[in-house]
Amino acid sequence: MTLTRWSPVSGLAALEIDRLNRMFDAAFRGEPLSSGGWVPPVDIIETAGQDLVVKADLPEMKREDIKISFENNVLTIEGERKLSAPDDREQHHRVERGYGAFRRSFTMPASVDGSAIAAEYQDGVLTVRLPRRAESLPRQIQINRARGDRELRATPGHLVARPE
Repeated sequence: MTLTRWSPVSGLAALEIDRLNRMFDAAFRGEPLSSGGWVPPVDIIETAGQDLVVKADLPEMKREDIKISFENNVLTIEGERKLSAPDDREQHHRVERGYGAFRRSFTMPASVDGSAIAAEYQDGVLTVRLPRRAESLPRQIQINRARGDRELRATPGHLVARPE
């Protein structure tokens, strides 16, 4: 009886190679590389005022085709960019831009004020502003002298207590 060494990594590598082969076969047949749909790029920025700003590139979309929701500190942007059907005189020779339904979700900090979120869509860019609650913003706290405390002043050679 011959013993062979089993390695879970070799099984995973074989699965990954099989997946790559299927991806290249689909590409040479003219099928899209990803069956998962279109994924628009997104930037998330924290402003100097501590607000969060989410910017998503959604070119050639209508406002009505975009849905934004905020629930349990998760911001979700979803929609669909449709491929315009060519008329009888047009024929697509190459389609590289992404089309289809998408859904992007981002977990936001608990300090976001969900009731004050605002969104605007201009020139193909969706901008969502997520302000933080005022009580969560950093603030400076002044230190007052306690009543009855005396201020200590240093003079050359010794300390002097001065009454208030």
